Amino acid sequence: MAKNIEPTLAEIGKYLKHDMDVNFVIPEYQRSYSWDIVQCDKLWQDIEAFINADAKEPYFFGTIIVDCTNINEFNLIDGQQRTTTFLILLKALLLRLNIVIPKLPKDEETEALAEGLHTRRKEVMGILYKAEPEEIPSMLKDHQNVKNKNVVLIENKSINELYRDELKKIIEAENFEDAEKAVHKIPRKQKDNRYTNHFRNFKFFYKKLSEKSDSQLNQFARFFLLKCQIIEIRSWQLGQAITMFNSLNSTGMPLSDADIISAQLYSNVGKEKTIFNDLWKEINKLADELSSRRVLNIDAVLQQFMYISRAFNKEYAKINPNSHSISVDVTTPGLRRYYTDIRKDLLRSPMELCNNLKSIAEKWDLIKDFPIVKLVMRFNENIKLFLSSYLYRFNDKNEITEEKIKTVCECLLRLFTLLELEDTGYSSSKFKTFLFAENIKLVDKNISVEEIKNDFDEHINKNWTNINSIKEAIKDYDKHLVVYLNEYLYVQNKGLKFYLSDNVNVEHIMPASGRNIHVIRETAGIADIEEFFGLVNKIGNKILLEEDINKSISNEWFQSKKQNSISDKRGYKNSKYAIASSLISYPKNIWTKNDIELATDKAAERVLIFLFNLTVPFNE
Repeated sequence: MAKNIEPTLAEIGKYLKHDMDVNFVIPEYQRSYSWDIVQCDKLWQDIEAFINADAKEPYFFGTIIVDCTNINEFNLIDGQQRTTTFLILLKALLLRLNIVIPKLPKDEETEALAEGLHTRRKEVMGILYKAEPEEIPSMLKDHQNVKNKNVVLIENKSINELYRDELKKIIEAENFEDAEKAVHKIPRKQKDNRYTNHFRNFKFFYKKLSEKSDSQLNQFARFFLLKCQIIEIRSWQLGQAITMFNSLNSTGMPLSDADIISAQLYSNVGKEKTIFNDLWKEINKLADELSSRRVLNIDAVLQQFMYISRAFNKEYAKINPNSHSISVDVTTPGLRRYYTDIRKDLLRSPMELCNNLKSIAEKWDLIKDFPIVKLVMRFNENIKLFLSSYLYRFNDKNEITEEKIKTVCECLLRLFTLLELEDTGYSSSKFKTFLFAENIKLVDKNISVEEIKNDFDEHINKNWTNINSIKEAIKDYDKHLVVYLNEYLYVQNKGLKFYLSDNVNVEHIMPASGRNIHVIRETAGIADIEEFFGLVNKIGNKILLEEDINKSISNEWFQSKKQNSISDKRGYKNSKYAIASSLISYPKNIWTKNDIELATDKAAERVLIFLFNLTVPFNE
């Protein structure tokens, strides 16, 4: 008879610590480690917000499902990304503790802090090196005596993971520099782009922890290990584990913030319950329609109003009476806490709040198909928060036109493009702190758009002084978002109308795969496969193209694509996208290495002029 499932509520420290002969295992069918700075930054912000809230209850990081069919193997059915990230964070924490502890003054005032830091260090080493407390030396100079080599924390069997030993290399490193030397470097990549997600995330956490004082470091370690929790569900049948995974990710939904808030609003309505119900249904219906278009859902509407309300009332700002400068606290409360605790007064006026929520949804419904808004929404979810604040200054939604919001959209695009190009997180002061301060101006209809644009100009030019470094980042960029921006800027420079459909694809002019790929590569003058993969994903080899056209010609020769000479197939000349259409008259019929590099240089110049508001002549 199959053993029953075993759910356990456990602190992070307890969940991660196993006996020497027990390992986490990532099964063959799992995806590779895909968390990047964005997810790690969100994790960091969640922990920071929890610490700052000084909550009495533990913080919950969700459910992790483990298949225990094989003895001594905890197969991660759901939770491999979180588990790997937790361990990376702990290693960064350990290295910081190793630096901080020896520098502590030996006096009575720091005795309790020193004891706490030593305790935290032992707890972390116990997890990372599977060591018992008595095996862990209290003196840091004896660190090498801990048998930390060949300890397996996670055995990665995934066929999708190219760098299976990357986590092990980081865990075994004596210091940050040794870790950087040991990890894999991706050929033909520059700066942080040459590292894997494992090391980039490790570096992110290490830098964040380096910014903390000794007492803050101790507090962070204590909260993360002892007050952050998961539910670990162990199953002894693989089929049962997968069934639970599917169930929890499809139907096992807890009450949302909107559910809690709407219930409290309803209780405060009084005699207008029918009117309130109709209004709330209307808001929900519109939010659902917008959610189907990936614009926003009801929780996002509540979040946007929270940002608007906090900015309008300057709830997080402190004004220096001497210099009149503004300093901001970027700590953001959760939705539930904001509405039900911090601003209970909002719930006491249900109809007024609902009308504000309805106004937000209606404005998004109006602008959702503006091409500039469709472009903005592709970049970063946080952009919507600040664009929504600007929309708040329009009392009548019918006053809003694409032209009236274009400048603010472009300001946000510039800043979030720099975020896309930089290997840093949104929580950096260059982004979040600046935007929180600017949000106070965005909601204020008495502040001109010109003043807001000047703020962005000054902020960008002050914080990104090395333009050549940004240019190299653009030329080395191998993702997709900046491809959309490149199309927008090309259209702007040509005085054309920007177009962006929902079913657009990113097309590789030189195919990235296909039956003729080796011949195409050789004809293009590309020496080897490594050079090919370094070139094929550059921005100069990517354009926007309709999905049906892309499917029809994606792996064909350049001449066939631009001339549409293949029977029953459509080509670039059928496209509404400006760069694709311009390639019809390209003077060559072979797309080579030089063409990719030339197109990349032009795109980099185009983006630079936009980011830094340059006035140099632009040459197509």
